[in-house]
Amino acid sequence: MIYNIRGENIEVTPALREYVEKKISKLERYFEEVPNSEANVNLKVYNDGQRIEVTIPLHSLVLRAEETNDDMYAAIDLVVSKLERQIRKHKTRVNRKSREKGGAKYAFAEMEGTTSTTILEEQEDDEFEVVRTKSFDLKPMDSEEAILQMNMLGHSFFVYTNAETDATNVVYRRKDGRYGLIEPQA
Repeated sequence: MIYNIRGENIEVTPALREYVEKKISKLERYFEEVPNSEANVNLKVYNDGQRIEVTIPLHSLVLRAEETNDDMYAAIDLVVSKLERQIRKHKTRVNRKSREKGGAKYAFAEMEGTTSTTILEEQEDDEFEVVRTKSFDLKPMDSEEAILQMNMLGHSFFVYTNAETDATNVVYRRKDGRYGLIEPQA
């Protein structure tokens, strides 16, 4: 795995870089084959704390987690724990999907010490139930109008057709209160 470690309002010292690489490399034990991807790590320092964001794009999914703490090293430990929980929680589903698509037999490795009861518990938690289906016409508009519509509806995201590109886009409210835009690649 290749590590892309960036700092915002913090200098990424060799000790900090080594600690991040050491901790994130522990995730490699969960994979059948070590992923040939880039782990993007953003370290940020704010007045109220230190934040780490980790994004690991893989072939069939994207692992992403972020954590905030007063201590950067503690934040790194917490984010790695969060990523491990994500992998354990979704391991069964991802492996099943991978086999169905004719890919590798397992995206995630079967771990030693996993009992059949743990696998059953994971499979029970593994099912997502769609409780409501909604359909609507996508009206052509710009992102400002979409944000206005989203706020008027009281939703945290809004799907619309971009009037300029005729592509389906999504605007969403970020945790920091600002807005994000998701658009398809050309």
